[in-house]
Amino acid sequence: MERANGAETAAEARAFVFLLLDRFSMIAFAAAIEPLRVANRMARRELYSWRLVAEDGAVATCSNGTRVMVDDGFADLDKDAMVIVCGGLDIAHTATRGALTWLRKQARRGVGMGAVCTGAWALAKAGLLEGVRCTIHWENRESFREEFPDLRLSNRYFERDGARWTSSGGAAASDMMLAMINEEQGRDLAAMVVDQLALTPLRAAADEQRLSVPARMGVRHPKLTEVIRRMEANIEEPISPAILAEESGMSTRQLERLFRRYLDRSPKRYYMELRLQRARNLLLQTDMSVINVALACGFTSPSHFSKCYRSQYDRTPYRERGVADAAPAKRS
Repeated sequence: MERANGAETAAEARAFVFLLLDRFSMIAFAAAIEPLRVANRMARRELYSWRLVAEDGAVATCSNGTRVMVDDGFADLDKDAMVIVCGGLDIAHTATRGALTWLRKQARRGVGMGAVCTGAWALAKAGLLEGVRCTIHWENRESFREEFPDLRLSNRYFERDGARWTSSGGAAASDMMLAMINEEQGRDLAAMVVDQLALTPLRAAADEQRLSVPARMGVRHPKLTEVIRRMEANIEEPISPAILAEESGMSTRQLERLFRRYLDRSPKRYYMELRLQRARNLLLQTDMSVINVALACGFTSPSHFSKCYRSQYDRTPYRERGVADAAPAKRS
């Protein structure tokens, strides 16, 4: 860890505090902290300093099992500091009451707040994202919406709204940190950091995460792409293939042929798989009841939901929830 050598240098450095929640994402953490290190190196002075904190003040374990020594536990911070919450797996359980209480207290002191990967969930649970735009990893979007329906969630790589910064998963954390460096130190230094880390050119906050349907699935047919988008946007209240076809200017038979040709399954089957995948995410990432998960994914009959789920994943939704609940104990 790079530390200031003198009082004058330390006073000039912008202080970051990385809160490492249990099973945090290593890649998101590294993508957030490395731009600060490189910015110091390129500027030949300490523009930024950082500390790592965890609830026990000793060690934090990331999602790949690696353990990271931390600098401190939950102490009060200077109001000019910036907390970056590093989340990862099973955020609803790893964002503990102690962590949420500490975040609220530091926010009341005027400390800035940011998050990477699923860290936005912890900020939301602490009540620190009300009235601001935020983002989270695309895999957690639906469970986040279910838990916090009134928050202004976007699908962007990162969001900055006042004193709140949030980013999605993986390398998107570097985009958020580079935006901070660009804002505070200028584009020239930010571009040098990009070159040193061999990153892609600076992405804007307006860029959306996750590949488009054509890029993600290799589907280039415009009408089929539009139907898939409509399916993804209408999980809770599924639209019949006949209506989807009509809205796209096709017959039901034409739509059937397109799905068979490009995806090797019927529209009905593809739509069912989308809904079941959404259900699985909700079961694994939230505390929603199985019945509420079924309703959120367009199933009005719990027994039908259970039958479809078991056919897809070879286990019932109740068993899936049991596996999810047992996961923290197995990995501790």
